[in-house]
Amino acid sequence: MDAKLRRRLDESGYGRPGFAEGYDAFRPAPPPALVELLPPLAGAPRPVVVDLGSGTGLSTRPWAAVAEEVVGVEPNEAMVRHAEAVTPDRNVRYVSASAYETGLTDSSAHLVTASQSLQWMRPEQVFPEIARILRPGGVLCAYEYFALQTPLWEVEDEFGAVRERTAVLREERGLDREKQLWPVSSERFEESGIFRRVRELALHSVESGDGERLVGFALSQGSLTTLLEAGATEEDVGLDRLRAVAARMPEPVPWWISYRVWVGLR
Repeated sequence: MDAKLRRRLDESGYGRPGFAEGYDAFRPAPPPALVELLPPLAGAPRPVVVDLGSGTGLSTRPWAAVAEEVVGVEPNEAMVRHAEAVTPDRNVRYVSASAYETGLTDSSAHLVTASQSLQWMRPEQVFPEIARILRPGGVLCAYEYFALQTPLWEVEDEFGAVRERTAVLREERGLDREKQLWPVSSERFEESGIFRRVRELALHSVESGDGERLVGFALSQGSLTTLLEAGATEEDVGLDRLRAVAARMPEPVPWWISYRVWVGLR
């Protein structure tokens, strides 16, 4: 693993004690429709799935029921340890490695997935590795959630305000000097030169959550927790207002979660 990636992992907050547990408990799971959609697109009823940036295995475990084998690739060792501890399925395993050098064999995957993670990966390094491990006719799928709706209108407003305020304060405090993202897009897939077809889709899923999960979801963002560690207060970032909204959800209610999905055919 290169030194820059190691430094970014150390600064992300994802390796802090207890962070993986909260991440796994409060973050949304992948939309179930993906498990039905992707194997037929890859022409593989029982695919071999490689999940890049697998974190705690939240995006990896749902494939166990339909896949021949599932491999989660994650460079954060604390996340890998948690993933291994909470994954009971024998056909799922994890490797502590970078998505740039997975260590997997050539043409070994029918499906490569990246949940909330591809934007962290340099295109010129990750796409060649994806091309190496993905079989001809295989599919890459990257996806990310972008909207949350509950029966309370204020939830999305306050949740979004916390994220926006977090970004502003981090920039003001110089906490993201070395942060670099490569937003996912159809153009980025096409520019890689490894796909015959590229599509952008929209999916949604429905989960349930109460106020505790809402606050936990916000705190599962490493950018927020490390900002608080750097001295920002809950009032500074608007977490106090989010907690006030959360107090109005003492019992679980439906959460409608919208996803952007990009698929590329090798």
